[in-house]
Amino acid sequence: MQFLKGEVRVMQRFLGVALASISVLFIATPTWAHHSFAAEYDSSQVLTLTGKITKVEWTNPHIYIHIDVVEGGKVTSWALEGYPPNTLKRTGFTRSLLKEGETITITAYKAKDATNTGAGREVTFPDGSKKFAGPLGN
Repeated sequence: MQFLKGEVRVMQRFLGVALASISVLFIATPTWAHHSFAAEYDSSQVLTLTGKITKVEWTNPHIYIHIDVVEGGKVTSWALEGYPPNTLKRTGFTRSLLKEGETITITAYKAKDATNTGAGREVTFPDGSKKFAGPLGN
C-alpha cells in the first residue's frame, strides 16, 4: 500500500509540472505574436493618401481601413492599420465615423515590405474634422 502512495505522489508532481508548463506556453503566446512599429513600418516614409473607403475591419488587435486611391487614372488599394478599437472608442473615434464609399485623407507610415500597407496616423474626414487612428512613428 505504501508503494502505491509514493507512485501517486510522483504522478501528482508530474501533472503539476505539466500543467504549469502548458499554462506558461499559453500565457506567453500572445506576447510573441505582437509586433513592434519599427519592425513593420518606416517612420521616415510618411504618406498622405486620399481615397474612398472600401472596407473597415474594426477588430482586435488593430483596426484596418482599406481605401482606393486614384493617381494618374490608376486605382491603388491600400490597407492602413490603426489603434485597437477600444483605444479609438475612448478617444471619440467610433466605427460609425468610417463610412464605406466616403472619401478621406489619411497620413500613414509606409510598410517596410513594399506592399500597399501602412500604419495609419491621422484621418481627415470630408467635413474637415480630424481624428488620430494610430501612433506617431518614432
